[in-house]
Amino acid sequence: MANTSEEHPCRLILDRCLRGEAWPAALLDRAMEEDDGRAFLSIVVERLGDLFEPRLGEVYRKLFTEVIERVAPEMRERVRGVQTSQRAPNGFQAKQVYVLSRITLGADVAVTSVLIDAAKRRFPDAGIVFVGPRKSYEMFEADARIIHFDVPYARGGSLRERLRASADLWIDDGIVIDPDSRLTQLGLISVCAPDRYFHFESRSFGGDDTERLPALASRWAHEALGVENAGAFVAPLPAEGEPPAITVSLGVGENPAKRISGDFEIDLLATLRTFGRSVLIDKGGSLEERERVEQIVNQSRIPGVRLHDGSFAHFAAEIARSRLYIGYDSAGGHVASACGVPVISIFAGAVSERFVARWRPIGTVIDAHTVSDVIGEVRRAAAEKIEIA
Repeated sequence: MANTSEEHPCRLILDRCLRGEAWPAALLDRAMEEDDGRAFLSIVVERLGDLFEPRLGEVYRKLFTEVIERVAPEMRERVRGVQTSQRAPNGFQAKQVYVLSRITLGADVAVTSVLIDAAKRRFPDAGIVFVGPRKSYEMFEADARIIHFDVPYARGGSLRERLRASADLWIDDGIVIDPDSRLTQLGLISVCAPDRYFHFESRSFGGDDTERLPALASRWAHEALGVENAGAFVAPLPAEGEPPAITVSLGVGENPAKRISGDFEIDLLATLRTFGRSVLIDKGGSLEERERVEQIVNQSRIPGVRLHDGSFAHFAAEIARSRLYIGYDSAGGHVASACGVPVISIFAGAVSERFVARWRPIGTVIDAHTVSDVIGEVRRAAAEKIEIA
């Protein structure tokens, strides 16, 4: 018989973590067995990070150290001890700077790109190496200073597969800037010597304030690297042809809680078309998302709506030259924010107020309550932003 939500071992582990209580070893073993550890990652690990509570940092470290011992014991010698954040002294130079990917596209724009900008400015003569999957690197491919070190990461893989993503990754010819990457499991797994490692612990840096992640990353870059006003950016290969006026993404990163149900998405497209502007909507990456977007466009029967079918980096280039971006909390909003394109970001299913505060792009952020409220806000904000653009 399947576990009820109350009895689910992953939720029991999460509850104990949030209360600051110890977890029985047998319960942890049961939690890690669910779907080869995927449930553990989505229910426990992601929630601990998304709450952005500084006190949970040590809880995560203790929990995941124990997880590594059980799931990938051959990695135990790579587990980092507690370490204060490294600071680059005056005059410190590096010939190579490796910046680790955060793995998710939105985080690589909102956080990683800020640290790349800081690295380029702090070390003008150094090689800048983006370490991570090619899909993320494509967001910066047009920047001649950034080269790619391909390290695949199976986002849908088992717990063991994801733990071992960095098993063969060791860097000894430069410094490493870690933006809280999944490659190191949020700074837990060593990939270089401690004196060459700079870690932005995004879950606790900033304490209890409500600053956005790009601003926090910029503040950390000033403290750790001495670089002021580092900022988010993208540099995909340029798009061609007629630019769209409005770009839209209905992607939710395989998290259905971020969607608004019912006819909201059809009503959204109908509302946008009342402005008489060209609309480009991204089909997304997963099969489910592509089918959903195609169905929405077909059902709406709205002329002038085009589908974007290509890489996310290409869609990012389209966002950069559009006059307004609208979407659920996703990577597209961070791209638009980095490019100075007006944004309407729709948050639904957020786990905490601080999650919204940390991840909000620069622009209009709509806290989804009712469909009519959101559509009304979209109509008002879109009219303003199209007029201003």
